[in-house]
Amino acid sequence: MTIYNFNLGIGWASSGVEYAQLYRSQIFRKINQSAKFIFLDFIGADNIQHLTENIGFYDEDVIWIYQYFTDMPIEPTTYAAQQLESTFDMPYSRIEDQDTYRRYFFDDNDRIVTAYKAKKNHNAIERVEFVAGGKLIRKDFFTSKRLFSEYYAPHDNRAYLYERHFFNRDGSLAYEEIVDGDQDLFRINDQLIYGKSELVAYFIKCLKLQEDDMVIVDRATGVGQAIFENVVPAKLAVAIHAEHFNPVHTNDHHILWNNFYEYQFDEAQHVDLFITATQKQKNVLEGHFRKYTSFQPKIESIPVGNLEHLIYPEKPRGNHTLITASRLAAEKHVDWLVKAVVVARQEIPDIKFDIYGSGGEKNKIEKIIQDNSAEKYIVLRGHAKLDNIYKQYSAYVSASTSEGFGLTLMEAVGSGLSLVGFDVPYGNQTFISEGENGYLVPYHSEEPEQKIINELSERIVKLFMNDENTKFHAESYLRASKYLVSEVSLLWDRVIKEVIND
Repeated sequence: MTIYNFNLGIGWASSGVEYAQLYRSQIFRKINQSAKFIFLDFIGADNIQHLTENIGFYDEDVIWIYQYFTDMPIEPTTYAAQQLESTFDMPYSRIEDQDTYRRYFFDDNDRIVTAYKAKKNHNAIERVEFVAGGKLIRKDFFTSKRLFSEYYAPHDNRAYLYERHFFNRDGSLAYEEIVDGDQDLFRINDQLIYGKSELVAYFIKCLKLQEDDMVIVDRATGVGQAIFENVVPAKLAVAIHAEHFNPVHTNDHHILWNNFYEYQFDEAQHVDLFITATQKQKNVLEGHFRKYTSFQPKIESIPVGNLEHLIYPEKPRGNHTLITASRLAAEKHVDWLVKAVVVARQEIPDIKFDIYGSGGEKNKIEKIIQDNSAEKYIVLRGHAKLDNIYKQYSAYVSASTSEGFGLTLMEAVGSGLSLVGFDVPYGNQTFISEGENGYLVPYHSEEPEQKIINELSERIVKLFMNDENTKFHAESYLRASKYLVSEVSLLWDRVIKEVIND
């Protein structure tokens, strides 16, 4: 039995979906369950192995659909400059060696070859671009050997991609892709495959799924139908990673599903299992199926994260210390937290607030800190491995207005922190119990920003003025215990057996 987990893409800054898959892969290893994690997007900017290894996947657990039809394994880039140079058909005139690339000049025939170094190993070449007469004609992509090549022709004063060739270890052609704008034609094993959807369908057929296999769909935009139509005889599960409907455009007679899940919900009769991250969302989704559809699917709540163990501080936590960790993105509203802490400092002079993460809002947040002369007590810490950092703080604060689960919330309670966050579905309402391990702040999107900031500030002050903060820490540990690996493993084991044997 194998569980195949379908996703689209992955990057250096992975989303909650990829982290959910990573936690799942760790659980599957614990229960000796064979699993593969499949990525369907074309990824050309990086070797996919660097991206999957960066987050924590094992190479043998990863399948990239574009590499699947070759005999090349998922592996790090090790192709050396000397290997590249041995393929040149004439000596180069000169070389320019920079931190991120090596550029070879062939002055006699007006050619330039630029070799881009792997981001985490500058001794290896990841991508090579060939320019002749000032025109890009080819790009080669490498792991230990050449994995694929792209071929270009000039059109409307730009380089136009018209074909890709994918190679086996011995250099032979594995298959080719003909590119015509948004249209793709794949020639694999003497078969012509038209478009991405047909490629996905062909790939699934090549997996030769069995009755005791399971497919978990994490993302399905553009390929949902291809998966649904070809998954039989395996069992089909759909993981829900966000709010599943639009409350504003839902009434007593009609529900507007989240467009990322609309196809899956419309075809729910073909789904053996829907998976939500929290019990609260499971209850809401069950209610929606009862009210708006004639079908009642099987829905299970399985946490998308887990904790190896609870983490206790070896020394007293910092007094009046706050932490948050997230992408510095507009929807996370870290700027509100900064402003709330500035207000709270009027009553708690020794307050400290550390912000972990990076993103597009960094400059905006830095300016707010500077404008309020708050550099000494509000600090941007960037990215860090937080496992043993949470325990240094007294409380975790969040201003996100929507969390399907909230991995950082789970990690915070796993280190016993009190919490402050908005009373919004689903993560905050799962991890924060009002007056027991923190405070839920009422939130209405139409409220003025200053009122929202003041509400956050009041809860922060109340938290630190509360003599029961130690009791809050104990309650957080209690809530965290259900997310221990041992508990989540049992849950997954039960659900898998139920679905397969149903």
